[in-house]
Amino acid sequence: MYRYFIVSLLLPFVTACSNISDLETRFSPNPELAKQEEKVTPSSLKIPKDFPEIIPQYSNSDLQEISDNLSNEQGLIRWSSSDSISQISDFYQEQFNRNAWEITQPFNAENNTLMAKKDGLEVKLSFLSANNGNTDYTINYQSLNASTPSITENTPTSSYTKNDKISHVNNIPQPLEAYVEDVVKLGTLNLNKTENEAINGSSIINRRIYAKWLVETYNKFHENNPAKQIRLGVETSQPAFSDVPSNDPDFPIIQGLAEAGVIPSRLTGHSSASLFRPNSPLTREDLVTWKVPLDMGKGLPKASLDNIKETWGFQDTTKIDTKAIQALYADFQNGEQSNVRRVFGYTTLFQPKKQVTLAEASASLWYFGYQGDGLSAKDVLSINQGPVVNDGV
Repeated sequence: MYRYFIVSLLLPFVTACSNISDLETRFSPNPELAKQEEKVTPSSLKIPKDFPEIIPQYSNSDLQEISDNLSNEQGLIRWSSSDSISQISDFYQEQFNRNAWEITQPFNAENNTLMAKKDGLEVKLSFLSANNGNTDYTINYQSLNASTPSITENTPTSSYTKNDKISHVNNIPQPLEAYVEDVVKLGTLNLNKTENEAINGSSIINRRIYAKWLVETYNKFHENNPAKQIRLGVETSQPAFSDVPSNDPDFPIIQGLAEAGVIPSRLTGHSSASLFRPNSPLTREDLVTWKVPLDMGKGLPKASLDNIKETWGFQDTTKIDTKAIQALYADFQNGEQSNVRRVFGYTTLFQPKKQVTLAEASASLWYFGYQGDGLSAKDVLSINQGPVVNDGV
């Protein structure tokens, strides 16, 4: 009887201990969840196998981000380090020199970039000071031999003729319809096409074509003020780009933009910009970098990563080229006439490497001006007696 009495006293304590153990098990970290959390932390990211082995790596850095389209020919990787920009840039310049890279743009403290190429691969390092005191930097690389299809790749490039003017565009997003319609009526959009052929607004446009449209449209806006027009390059000029020789049909246009300082080239001190890549797709980054200086009528202002975070608030700011950062900061100051607002609408992602469609490129040309001092395509059409072509879109 006494034995049963003792057992009955101990039973509650045993049960309580069992419950405590059960509670500890319930509230202890799930090992599977812990593994999943570990996978998504930046420090656990691994360098992809496709990342070119010839590109040096700075040891005191944590991998933060890898572009989705990374391959052996192109890609972007973002790192963060507790070391200073000068320490990291000195390391890369020393490594490039030691391993027979050609440094096409030595580190420049003004725009915090370093560029080099070797074995047909071009590498660009962009250094960004983060808020936490660390140095964020990106390695952006691309094969110089890679080519991307464009809407003009299957047809020869020609100079401007009346028969090359676009008169009709299909598949235009509704918010862009009015803008594209006005620009088409200006008669400045050129493509190699048969007369009266309809153009697909969702087609990807290349850099050559946008350069042509940009000059033609801008000069049309200032038709009555030649002092503001972009002067075309002449064949006797030293080519600004090695892949756009003086016998290229579009040399006058592209050379003119370079000599005016609108697009980065060796003439603007960007010794790394030796190639124009005319048949590569136009990116959002390209569009704002070329267009905004013509809106402002002067060079781009200095801007930082923090300026873009505080204004546009883009989540992918660290992926944006330094020159485009400056253009975006200026574009934000243009209010409702900013190119980003007009062309891309509301967005928290800029997607700098995203390819631009024909409709988007056309819409960007609808307005030239800055902070209320400018003209729209509709204004230009009303000033003139009538549009060059008025077949509509």
